[in-house]
Amino acid sequence: MNKKEILKLAKGFRGRAKNCIRIARERVEKALQYSYRDRRTKKRDMRSLWIERINAGSRLHGVKYGNFMHGLMKENIQLNRKVLSELSMHEPYSFKALVDVSRNAFPGNRKVVVPPKKEGLSVIL
Repeated sequence: MNKKEILKLAKGFRGRAKNCIRIARERVEKALQYSYRDRRTKKRDMRSLWIERINAGSRLHGVKYGNFMHGLMKENIQLNRKVLSELSMHEPYSFKALVDVSRNAFPGNRKVVVPPKKEGLSVIL
């Protein structure tokens, strides 16, 4: 890259990293390394976020995440984790129907364990 391109990419950096070519070149190279790395990290982070949301939604209905996904796989329901997480957040009745389908497909899901409801402090006192 030539000087003009490097200084254009270094726009917004602090101190001499924005106008001194040697320092700007180092900072721009490092910034490009970070952006390359984090484009891959973002995909991992989003997948783990979707899994957490699906797990929370399925546990509300007494099914663990692994058993829920296994039941969907057995029923050949091919919804990806992004769509399932959106359903669990914004369409609880549709997600409940999927949990029921998964529960019927996989015998490990038949035991319905509803988590206890947390009451306020008035019950304890």
